[in-house]
Amino acid sequence: MSYKTKKKIFFLLEDIKNLNKNEKLSIFDWKSYELGLTKKEQKERKKIEKFYNDTITRITEYYVYNGKIIKIIDRNVVIDIGFKAEGIISLNEFREYKKKTKVNDIIEVIVEKIDYKGQCIISYNKAKKIIYWESIQKSFIKNEKIIFFVIARTKGGLIVILFGIECFLPGSQIDIKPVKDFDFFVGKIIEGKVVKINNKTKNVVVSHKILIEKKLEKSKKKLISILEKGQVLRGIVKNLTHYGSFIDVGGGIDGLCHITDISWERIEHPSEKLEIGQIMNFVILSIDNTKNRLQLGLKQLQSHPWNSLEKKIKTGEIVKGTVTVITDYGAFVEIFPGVEGLVHVSEMSWAQQLRSAQYFVKIGDKIKVLILNYSNSEKKMSLSMKRLTHDPWENIEKKYKLGSIHIGTVKRFNKIGVRLELEAGIEGLLYTSDISWIKKLKKSSEIYKKGDLVKVIVLGLDVITRRLNLGCKQLIPNPWEKIKKESTLGRINTGQIIKILKKGVIVKFNNIIIGAFAPIRFFKTLKLIKNKINLIEFKILEYNKKLKIIYVSNPEIIRKKEK
Repeated sequence: MSYKTKKKIFFLLEDIKNLNKNEKLSIFDWKSYELGLTKKEQKERKKIEKFYNDTITRITEYYVYNGKIIKIIDRNVVIDIGFKAEGIISLNEFREYKKKTKVNDIIEVIVEKIDYKGQCIISYNKAKKIIYWESIQKSFIKNEKIIFFVIARTKGGLIVILFGIECFLPGSQIDIKPVKDFDFFVGKIIEGKVVKINNKTKNVVVSHKILIEKKLEKSKKKLISILEKGQVLRGIVKNLTHYGSFIDVGGGIDGLCHITDISWERIEHPSEKLEIGQIMNFVILSIDNTKNRLQLGLKQLQSHPWNSLEKKIKTGEIVKGTVTVITDYGAFVEIFPGVEGLVHVSEMSWAQQLRSAQYFVKIGDKIKVLILNYSNSEKKMSLSMKRLTHDPWENIEKKYKLGSIHIGTVKRFNKIGVRLELEAGIEGLLYTSDISWIKKLKKSSEIYKKGDLVKVIVLGLDVITRRLNLGCKQLIPNPWEKIKKESTLGRINTGQIIKILKKGVIVKFNNIIIGAFAPIRFFKTLKLIKNKINLIEFKILEYNKKLKIIYVSNPEIIRKKEK
């Protein structure tokens, strides 16, 4: 830095010091220093700035403003929105609207943005869309009735114009009845309401059906208020379902005739008695004033079949019927149209053990039954199948005497034994404890299977409770009694190893059918066991008749131990 430059800087700093020698640097008015204005001049400047700001409109982007057309130049329209610069809109934006643009016309526009030059980018079409969308939302919130114009048909409905925006009118919302020809509505003006708005996708759904339904609801209430329970109406069968039929009784009112109210006899589907389009009389069973619904009946117009039943049947008479329903406790049999009786499962077979009704009959079976009794007032009837056959338990004492031997067929297993059928309708119980003298069985299914023929002896008979106790082991002498006579402790018997266990072997003596247990410690080597010598001597070490246990050993091993 040269000497002259340093000198200039020095004098400049001195001038600043002299200027601010009575003022602090923090409160120094740099703006007045830079502009060179006095305090009076600054006040006047502030007044001018305020007047300027008040006269200039502040513009917000994407806000709708009222603008005035001041010029129409070639293909553009100049709009004044009160900003320091005018906006320009192309005449193409006004083609969709019939009204011609003129100078001094006030129109609504939207400011999209202000460019770097301060020029306003405005739009007439976008402003209209915002206004129309707000109008649609207001009508939806207020649930107002609106008018829209149908411009075209589309898949599943119609395209309509509402406030200049395309909306969708579904085919199901055109009329209360199904519409087949959508083209009929194109080009027509229809009334309706906005029923759904999607703000994200800007989709609008309208409905014309909603207005028709409201009119129908008013007429329905008037008509239903006149109707009474028990009144007979003429109606048309409109629809058939698995639970009943819908009947059109006029005035937009549909009544339901339940499947149980169509006929006195049991039917599986209303189509068995009714057809769509059929005109018939129905009686009003109940009226729902809140939901404007009717419960109708058809069978109530006919006499109940039970009223003339006394002329047709008598107690103790045999009749034919059809199985209509099967339950766990029995089966319902229809003997006349609308007249059913119950065959209890206990009246299906003479067998004492009750089974499910499905074991004896199936739905649709034609069977003969005996009328036990019936009540006309309660509409109930008891029937029997088994009483059409001979009771096998009559004089059973002569055929199944105590100690008599018979052959039975294995039918079922239970916890205490197995049930054997000796003949049709007669079953006996063979307890597990009465199957074998020797084997200790936990379940009877360990030795028998269904269908096996078993030779048994009658141990007990109770005619009143219809119980028959059978035995199998009693057909042979008790081998434990034989052991008591022929065997004693320490006696040596000749036997054979018939089964090898982990802790020993099972030995069967030639003269005794009971097997004895020999612990493995009484054998010198396993070769003797594995070879299964046909005959070998064993010595009885322990015998317990109550516990039915016999312990034996090889006498050769004991002799060697004693030596």
